[in-house]
Amino acid sequence: MSTPLYQLKAEFFKTLGHPVRIRVLELLSVREHAVAEMLPEVGVEAASLSQQLAVLRKANLVVTRREGSNVYYSLTHPQLAELLRVARGILSGVLQGQAELLADLRATSQP
Repeated sequence: MSTPLYQLKAEFFKTLGHPVRIRVLELLSVREHAVAEMLPEVGVEAASLSQQLAVLRKANLVVTRREGSNVYYSLTHPQLAELLRVARGILSGVLQGQAELLADLRATSQP
């Protein structure tokens, strides 16, 4: 019996559910990066970055290529960049709504 699509989607979003993995995907949305280039941008230890990259590789969201002693990562699907842009737009809308609600609460608050 095959896995239902909704379950596969949930597993996909679980894979995205870590700040380091999101940051890596954001970086790779711009261009491929060597691991050494990502370290200062992500702000974690090399071992932690390596673990998160392994999760992304296992999920087939990133691929690697080796050039000398450098390992370069890139997205497997350009649609991942679009997904991150859509998420940013959704969050902007949510935060705007929360800011408006906060402003309304402050304007109507009673001492």
